[in-house]
Amino acid sequence: MTEIAPEGSALAVTKQVPRRSVAAWAMWDWGTQPLNTVIITFVFSVYITSAAFGDRNVTSLALAVSTALAGLVVAVIAPVLGQNSDRTGRTVRNLRWQTWVIAALAAALFFVRPDPTFLWLGLGILAVASIVGEIANVNYYALIDEVSTKQNVGRVSGFGWGLGYLGGIVALLALNFGFIAPEVGLFGVSSTDGLDIRASMVVCGLWIAVFTLPTFLTLRDRPKPAPPRVSVAQSYVLLFRSLVDLWRQSPHTVFFLAASALFRDGLSGVFAFGAVIAAGTFGFEPGDVIIFGALANVIAGVSTIAFGVVDDRIGPKKVILFSLTALVALGLGIFFLHDRGQIVFWTLGMAMTAFVGPAQAASRSYLARLIPEGKSGEIFGLYATTGRAISFLAPTFFALAILLGAWVTGEENTQYWGILGIVVVLLAGLLVLIPVREPADIVPGG
Repeated sequence: MTEIAPEGSALAVTKQVPRRSVAAWAMWDWGTQPLNTVIITFVFSVYITSAAFGDRNVTSLALAVSTALAGLVVAVIAPVLGQNSDRTGRTVRNLRWQTWVIAALAAALFFVRPDPTFLWLGLGILAVASIVGEIANVNYYALIDEVSTKQNVGRVSGFGWGLGYLGGIVALLALNFGFIAPEVGLFGVSSTDGLDIRASMVVCGLWIAVFTLPTFLTLRDRPKPAPPRVSVAQSYVLLFRSLVDLWRQSPHTVFFLAASALFRDGLSGVFAFGAVIAAGTFGFEPGDVIIFGALANVIAGVSTIAFGVVDDRIGPKKVILFSLTALVALGLGIFFLHDRGQIVFWTLGMAMTAFVGPAQAASRSYLARLIPEGKSGEIFGLYATTGRAISFLAPTFFALAILLGAWVTGEENTQYWGILGIVVVLLAGLLVLIPVREPADIVPGG
């Protein structure tokens, strides 16, 4: 029996979308990529968990705690802010000022000196930046129905995500060869007092501000009549009603939100803690982490764009299932072979990066195929909320696995056990997704 989806999908069956609009939309992913690639994953997270800020286990646990707290904040506010964008029609405007805040916070990381007294300042700025980044993503995702159709949403989603990864390569290499790798880099910057990393954060802020300009110069908000004022409490009442309606009309959409919450948290954990494990467990030097990150982004970018084509042909669910299965297998391989040296992470860790992006992009395209007209911000807000409502899972399981490893083995550094925590979350998402239907089996209208 075919399930009935909410009537009036936001995605058109066919329409003419200028290629420059698609490119401008995707440039936001390129422009904001330093937040994810440079700051959260490969550079600042490694810097803030280094020995300069305290014991590695302590700094890793602190990073996990701040990440979890930031996720809880996103869970509470994302759908209401997304609902506000839908109601006012100011999605692009909201995305613009949120992007500028991200740029400013990135640059503010310059003030985090390599000293334990600056640990929580750095983690605090990082947490706020990740919160604003997630809210900005809600508005960015909501614009996908403006630049795609049901026939090409997989390719458009994959192109945007892939372009972001490729932007990460350029940012990483520019920072590595401009500031981090040389003894004395551009403008006389050296590693003294962590200046190479801190200066890189300023460049990240400038990168975000400059490369997102095409998005805001090309895309425009659709004018809407002035909406009635809605209090915060009323916003949550409206949100609850939307959830009830969504459950009645399309329960498998709700099931997907739950499944994606699990596996997306695991996917985030792969990148959030991958570079930390590379440095703390496999002995990667900062330069090694940068090179690894650059190669990883090449693989991730190409594979995500390629899987976008596959998404449109076989459906997003199959792409996600295949990607999650590969990630679980590769994660277990890293754990059991961790004592074989860096070659393990260079091969298995690199292979993992080929499957994170496809799963994320296919998850976005799955939901975009089902969102009702005028509900993009709210539903993608729920998408963020369901993910962030349990976003404490990956950091928590990562931390608990480290503690369990210390108890089981008695070793001083059991950071490599953290990968098991990430694998558990990915596997849970995989299992919950299996019974969820493909969008093609959920018919709009009725």
